[in-house]
Amino acid sequence: MSGNVYSFRPHHGMCLAYFAGHGYDSRFTAHMEHLLTVLTPETRIRLTIGTDIVCAACPNNLDDVCHKPRLVAAYDRAVLSRCGLSEGQVLSFRRFTDLVGEHILAPGLRATICGGCQWNGICSSQPGWW
Repeated sequence: MSGNVYSFRPHHGMCLAYFAGHGYDSRFTAHMEHLLTVLTPETRIRLTIGTDIVCAACPNNLDDVCHKPRLVAAYDRAVLSRCGLSEGQVLSFRRFTDLVGEHILAPGLRATICGGCQWNGICSSQPGWW
């Protein structure tokens, strides 16, 4: 997976950081587990406010559009802003996760971005992966 550049929604940096084996359905959960094994530190990602490699298995992905596009786009824009990044920017997965960890997770700002998400209970009950 590290030879290509993969589209990646900025807020998914937090979703993956707190993933604990739960998801919308078994296909989505298996996909998240798979992504955590193949997104190496060197993997190149392109930040997008649109569907990405995580969305590929989401049951809420309706013809490449999230069923809550404004809500998740707001999550994405907040991550970009906090981390000093921009849509379309290409960087390594490690650099991205380092920035998310430094600017959002370590200072305890995750809930200010996505505290209303249905998965907030999982995220708030455990430490993040990065």
